Amino acid sequence: MKLIKNKIQFGLLVLLTLCTLHAFSQKGIEINSTTQVIPVLKGIESNQLLRLRIYVPAGAEIPLKKITAKLNPDGIKAIEKLELYFTDVEPLFNEKNKLLSLNPSAVNISFDVNLNLKPGVHYLWFTAKLKADADIDSKIEFHVNQLEDAQAKVYRVAEEGAGYVKRLGVAVKKAGDDGVNTFRIPGMATTDKGTLITVYDIRYKNSGDLPGNIDVGTSRSTDGGRTWQATKVIMDMGEPNENNGVGDPAVLFDPITKKIWVAALWSKGNRSIAGSKPGLSEDVTGQLVLVSSDDDGLTWSAPKSITAGTKDPAWNLFFNGPGSGIAMADGKLVFAAQYWDEHAMPYSTLVYSADHGKTWKTEDGPKANTTESQLIETTPGVLMLNMRDNRGSFRSVATTNDMGKTWLEHPTSYRTLADPVCMASFIKASVNVKGKQKEVVFFGNDNAQTARYNLTIKASLDLCESWDAKNQLLIDERKFYGYSSLTKIDDKTIGFFYEGVRDLYFVRIPVSEIIR
Repeated sequence: MKLIKNKIQFGLLVLLTLCTLHAFSQKGIEINSTTQVIPVLKGIESNQLLRLRIYVPAGAEIPLKKITAKLNPDGIKAIEKLELYFTDVEPLFNEKNKLLSLNPSAVNISFDVNLNLKPGVHYLWFTAKLKADADIDSKIEFHVNQLEDAQAKVYRVAEEGAGYVKRLGVAVKKAGDDGVNTFRIPGMATTDKGTLITVYDIRYKNSGDLPGNIDVGTSRSTDGGRTWQATKVIMDMGEPNENNGVGDPAVLFDPITKKIWVAALWSKGNRSIAGSKPGLSEDVTGQLVLVSSDDDGLTWSAPKSITAGTKDPAWNLFFNGPGSGIAMADGKLVFAAQYWDEHAMPYSTLVYSADHGKTWKTEDGPKANTTESQLIETTPGVLMLNMRDNRGSFRSVATTNDMGKTWLEHPTSYRTLADPVCMASFIKASVNVKGKQKEVVFFGNDNAQTARYNLTIKASLDLCESWDAKNQLLIDERKFYGYSSLTKIDDKTIGFFYEGVRDLYFVRIPVSEIIR
């Protein structure tokens, strides 16, 4: 009996030792999934859904065989393929080591792999490509639940980040399309037919600003931004192309004449910001040029300079602010503008027409060292100018009730709207807010003070007197070029057209997601 008792005790000791060793071998293993707030875009081959970070401590390893995940039903409808990449010790995504690709057909998904993860940190990435007919008003929700090794040991995944539910959108223009290096400087307007008109720089050879080989292009959408027609070049100043570019466009729609106007800067030779000088001729100074369309953006007029009628000859340069312009309640057409005075000091201002585009006028600006701006009409006859301020950290804001002859700096100026010295978007729209029609001001920019990231839409319900933090929505948290343009699509939907890095993206945003 004593012998049996000793054998039992020995067996228990061995079992306890083995369990302790097994527990020790698993101790310290960490598996986390992280994700960013990033739209999933039609036209992009590998949209990042999430990243797995797997930490294996010294003395352990994971012979990984299976990864299980879950996708929502709308995701199954929208996604053409899911792909898994192994970047090993590299934390940043690249497309060099794709493990597998599958077409999701069920909510629960299994990825069969064969990876021996040794001590250290390893990274796995999951990406998605959307179907051409994916509904961009739907959303994708994707989670990785657990990992399983060759011994059927299960490892749970801890989630970090807040972007597991992702909105969908469209990559309207991508670097490399039609042999173009870069697409930049978005502007957008909605016509009375509901057509969305976008404008942008076509930067053929590189991503640099004027001077260079740059034309202005447009794309139309007749279904609220769900699909987009091919690029049409609407401003091309002809030969020599290399040093005869035109860019930084802005667009507006005149509801009275039904005409679309686009303004841009023409640089004949080095006549952009650095090379433009006092005078009026295109041979010495940059030109503010206009084109127009009478048929909902199908055809366009030839470019025409309005510099001689608007620019003070003493200024070094005068041109529009990129993005979008407005039609006022009394019918005036207004673009934000900027001039660089005889001392090369920039000022934001406006340029306007009281006769539906036949003639144009401007006035001095409200504040030095401001450039790219956008404007709205807050109440009839009162314009608010929202300005990029080269001092950094915040936007500057001023109002005028006499078309720019006099200006008053607004109480929120240079204290309320954070900005990293970048262009921003700014519109007023009558929209449905919790069942009631209301005038709302929407502001879109990189919601940061030192770098271009966290592209966010904010809403003010009191004509910019205040900006409640609850009424804002993060759209894309990545670092990028950061310019954007807003438009109203319908009473419940806002369109947002913005820059990635050399690409241009579009998303539809429900008003109810911005205003809570």
